[in-house]
Amino acid sequence: MKTLEEMKEYLKKENAEYLLRFYDELSEIEKAELFKQIEHIDFELMKKLYDSRNIPPIKNKKIENITHEILEKIPQEERKKYCERGEELLRSNKVAVCQMAGGQGTRLGYNGPKGTFEVNLKEPKTIFEIFADKLKESCEKYNVNIPWYIMTSKENNDETISFFEQHNYFEYGKENIKFFIQRELPLLDYDGNFIFAEKSKIFMAANGNGGIYEALHRENILKEMKEKQIDYLAIGNVDNILMDMLEPTFIGMMDLKNKELAVKTVTKVSPEERVGVICKMDGKPGVVEYTEISEEMANMRDEDGNLKFGEAYFGFVMFRRELLDKIVKDLDYRPARKKNSYIDKNGEHITSDVPNTYKFEMFIFDGFEIADDMLALSVKREENFAPIKNKDGVDSPATAIDLYNNYYNNKKTENL
Repeated sequence: MKTLEEMKEYLKKENAEYLLRFYDELSEIEKAELFKQIEHIDFELMKKLYDSRNIPPIKNKKIENITHEILEKIPQEERKKYCERGEELLRSNKVAVCQMAGGQGTRLGYNGPKGTFEVNLKEPKTIFEIFADKLKESCEKYNVNIPWYIMTSKENNDETISFFEQHNYFEYGKENIKFFIQRELPLLDYDGNFIFAEKSKIFMAANGNGGIYEALHRENILKEMKEKQIDYLAIGNVDNILMDMLEPTFIGMMDLKNKELAVKTVTKVSPEERVGVICKMDGKPGVVEYTEISEEMANMRDEDGNLKFGEAYFGFVMFRRELLDKIVKDLDYRPARKKNSYIDKNGEHITSDVPNTYKFEMFIFDGFEIADDMLALSVKREENFAPIKNKDGVDSPATAIDLYNNYYNNKKTENL
């Protein structure tokens, strides 16, 4: 570790001497932690990210629509064939699942990891418990133990693990669950300065769901999958309580069509809906965010009157393990404007009702371009997509509960 004088000299070269502003007020432990944080900062990267913050990620890329299949239009016999193959793969323990659960429930007005948020169904359950129940059902049906990987963040990892311990891992078996942490990156203010979460800590945040690729390698998860002869990894967001990551028809279809990448999509309800849509970028699979798509593109229609860019990616993707093995470098970071309370370089406490900081994130779908092609399967929104993101209104607990209850009530009726 650097001495104080060495650190001062180091930061002077980076124009960041202010990172030692509170040094004399800190305990020896806090001083050591601050030095450790500083030594892990890639100053060159952060300057590059700040300088490129206003450059659109899709600038100069050729965006085209991409072919997708519609589940409801696939003949019943063909669907049966896909389902049988998917069930065969599940019985052979060829599939593992991974939840991206690094976020907090801030937008929900909830203080804790989002997966620990309780949903008031007929029997109140946390998001993690809802998912655990689905997994247990599949494990029992196919007589296997399906590995459950959970990507957390430094911010919520300890609390998430403690939550699982308190709930006896939801009877899923501690040995079948593995937690791993995504990396962090500093936040910057609008002038490009580093900021403090508190006097002893630089404000850091998880590096986005695209950080999963590096983490899967770093934590030897892909190596473990190879040793267990697991061929497929289903990855999804933690907050979609209707997501079925082990639906056999989708798995079998991907396998029989020999695809190394597959996503489920839902059709946009209107050109204005704020969702990312699947596409081709420079001839490769990709997703264009709603903030990046032009009004003209959003309204383009094909000869049948359907939106050309009308299939929304909702955060569920399946990879062949070999494809994940190929994604070894960091993806490009994207800037996001966030609202935060923080301590600035001058020691002032800053609060705001509007975005006032830059967070830089990688997105998982930016790794899709490593594949030559992907299977995109359009499914019914009301059966697959019930996200919990906001406290009220769209994508809130209330809307998700309605969707969840409607789906399972209809399912019971069909089985009568």
